[in-house]
Amino acid sequence: MTASLRDIRVYTTFPHVCSYLPDQEATTLFIDPRQQISPELYTQLSVMGFRRSGDHIYRPHCAKCNACVPSRVVTNEFHRSKSQERVWRRNTDLTITEVDSIECNEAYDLYRRYIEGRHADGDMYPPDRDQYSSFLNNGLRCTRYFEFRHGDKLIAILVTDQMLDGLSAIYTFYDPTEEKRSLGTLAVLFQIEEAKRLDLDYVYLGYWIQNCGKMNYKARFGPLELLQGGCWQRREKLPAGGDLGPSMPLRFIDKPQ
Repeated sequence: MTASLRDIRVYTTFPHVCSYLPDQEATTLFIDPRQQISPELYTQLSVMGFRRSGDHIYRPHCAKCNACVPSRVVTNEFHRSKSQERVWRRNTDLTITEVDSIECNEAYDLYRRYIEGRHADGDMYPPDRDQYSSFLNNGLRCTRYFEFRHGDKLIAILVTDQMLDGLSAIYTFYDPTEEKRSLGTLAVLFQIEEAKRLDLDYVYLGYWIQNCGKMNYKARFGPLELLQGGCWQRREKLPAGGDLGPSMPLRFIDKPQ
């Protein structure tokens, strides 16, 4: 390991408009970008609820809201629901191939069409080639890229990080005209199968927000664990409704600068 958790410096952003909940302000905690991140440290930080976006490892750190809750699927206990089984069978005509890079024009054009078709109201609109490369880079040398093709046509790309205990779902983008295939669901199912194949315990799905429609899909992949009070707990054992409380106190990390 390049550093212990006690040695890591963290920084906070200024409050900004929340991307998920209306009328809420968000603050983000970042690991010092100069910090060397080993596979062991990256895994530890993920267990503590951190995520990666490009070169940044971050976690929500909002003063008045704890709605963003880290989530992960327990892979060896996961069984597809009837609807998920239908999605899996519906896409057996696709070819899924791992590739070294997604810097080609074909991949970026798919990303551009996805952002314009699905997220024109989001933070990543309008799409930009430099932002694309920065967001989906392989800065920690653990990122894997998978192409989903129907014949010669590229219809989806999955980006995932492989850690010591699981896969971390970074991003999936797909052809917005292929809505009937449920490619977002397929991408999660594929990562669960890949984690099982590699004998990895978890697929980290990022932050689950109970009152956000964009995040509700994560609850369909069970058993789902949520990070609460410093412990990963099964979602069905947590109280229903409202704010679930703080996910992980930063007792092992220096205070923000």
